[in-house]
Amino acid sequence: MTSIFEVSPRCQELQRKLTDFVENDCLPAEEIYESQVGKGDQRWKVIPPIMDELKAKARSLGLWNLFLHKGYPEGPGLTNLEYATLCEITGRAPRVAPEALNCSAPDTGNMEVFAKYGTPAQKQKYLVPLMNGEIRSAFAMTEIAVSSSDATNIETRIERVGDHYIINGHKWWISGAGDPRCKVFLVMGKSDPNNESKYRQQSIVIVPAGTPGVQVVRPMTVFGYDDAPEGHCEVKFVNVKVPIENIIAGEGRGFEVIQGRLGPGRIHHCMRAIGMAERTLDLMIARVTDPSRRTFGRILARHGTVAADVAKIRIDINASRLMVLAAADKIDKVNAKGALRDIAMAKVLVPNMLQKTIDLAIQAFGAAGVSQDFPLARFHAAARSLRIADGPDEVHIQQLARFELFRGDEIREKYEAIKARRAQIYANNSKL
Repeated sequence: MTSIFEVSPRCQELQRKLTDFVENDCLPAEEIYESQVGKGDQRWKVIPPIMDELKAKARSLGLWNLFLHKGYPEGPGLTNLEYATLCEITGRAPRVAPEALNCSAPDTGNMEVFAKYGTPAQKQKYLVPLMNGEIRSAFAMTEIAVSSSDATNIETRIERVGDHYIINGHKWWISGAGDPRCKVFLVMGKSDPNNESKYRQQSIVIVPAGTPGVQVVRPMTVFGYDDAPEGHCEVKFVNVKVPIENIIAGEGRGFEVIQGRLGPGRIHHCMRAIGMAERTLDLMIARVTDPSRRTFGRILARHGTVAADVAKIRIDINASRLMVLAAADKIDKVNAKGALRDIAMAKVLVPNMLQKTIDLAIQAFGAAGVSQDFPLARFHAAARSLRIADGPDEVHIQQLARFELFRGDEIREKYEAIKARRAQIYANNSKL
């Protein structure tokens, strides 16, 4: 993997180590991991033992908590750009590599919330064990009864009663909630629903997983995949009571917190998606150049449409990578809020690129492509859902349109100035 963006020698060394770890440990361990996931009534109780081995090796190699950028003293000191290049490598083995490095969602976003906004007591209780890989976490925002792509619709109530908050709400698609290691939820809800600013109505509170009233109702499936043991669950919070010390950053700052959390997270998703696309292309090339597989007397790669698909996929992957790295670089320079336009473009482009890449690969594989014998079907489920997760395409496109259309007055003024200058040149006998 090459890039016009410069990274430190240390990052280059981490790239080499991580590539070796993914290719020689994570990819061979994928099938073993799946075979060790719990069956039947053990589905949500068993953690595949191979994961602990992968974590131990990753940690011994210095491949641990790489996501927390150099703005945080708890992190390893990498930039967002540098981590983006590493994140792509983990995307080649998306079921095992990110977790093996303690760099999987939703924990990464939650750890960044604790690192940025947590009190010393909150950090000690939750950030430390999360960064040690001792526990896992969940982020509860999306709701079953409202269109949650507009987060101002969130209806969960967080009401202060004395020195406690009482939480009532009905969430779903809460990633990680099925994991027996999940010990804490970050729950978004309305603490001040009558506030004049619709962006100051929300707060985020810490809810320990064992708190009375927390009800994990059921795991959801994505095209039939339940992603056990973590899962994506429907969760109810019924009269859940937590102390006021469990507020994150302060009342009314929920939107601020989620925007800081989601920006880098979207880039992480995009870079892992590029890794998935690279692996998909590898699988496709191996398949279509296999001399034992011929149609009409030729290997598949000798058919023009197949060869053209391979070329177009390469163009799309490389273009997508540059866009995501540019967004990561901008986050480093002007923070996530200043990079909203770039993040939005990447979040639209990359999942669509990945979905198209996988679809073409499946077509080249034929029936095998949609089977359990290859990772393409699971990749397709992840790619399609990524176009909804962390904001659907339409929200990002609408945001991008606002950024562009806002330039209307400036553009008209510029071309009026050009027109006036042209008239001035004509008036001067066509001389400057």
